[in-house]
Amino acid sequence: MSEEMIINHCSPTLAGIKTGALFNCAYPSEREMRSAVRSWNKTLSPKGLRVLPLRYNGRTALIYIYRPSMLSIDLKNETARRLLRRCGYASETPEGCIVQLMRRFAECDKFPHEIGLFLGYPPEDVCGFIANKACGYKCAGYWKVYGDEEKAKKTFAKFEKCTRCYCRQHAKGTGIERLVVAG
Repeated sequence: MSEEMIINHCSPTLAGIKTGALFNCAYPSEREMRSAVRSWNKTLSPKGLRVLPLRYNGRTALIYIYRPSMLSIDLKNETARRLLRRCGYASETPEGCIVQLMRRFAECDKFPHEIGLFLGYPPEDVCGFIANKACGYKCAGYWKVYGDEEKAKKTFAKFEKCTRCYCRQHAKGTGIERLVVAG
């Protein structure tokens, strides 16, 4: 899991403007992936970020990088809480919800679409995606929008600008430790 890969996929989360990000990462062995995750957590935890493999699939891991402080706020939203309860989440804590999310990845063949709540997507859009089976959305970018289209478009533009800026800075030699905003 390279620094470049994390910056390419997670810049808004590194910048503190998005709760979390997901990406697939190939690995030679599960032991080496766990070692890489430990190493990245040592680097990023002091800045308020966590790195977690949500699922292993063959030689690929689904990596979740997130800000626990932001996730805690997001999961207190009443719409988010109702959706999680409907999806079988018993825990009210972010840590407990992540454990249940990992369990859902392990037990279900389908992708658990409530994951949008763990990425900072608006709860109304996550609910809309599930209720409409990914159809009938107003626009799409980082997620499919069923609620406030204008706000979402502004957010998408902000995320894209952040990613361009972080990639440009990294290409000029700025390391991830300097790019990450503490929070």
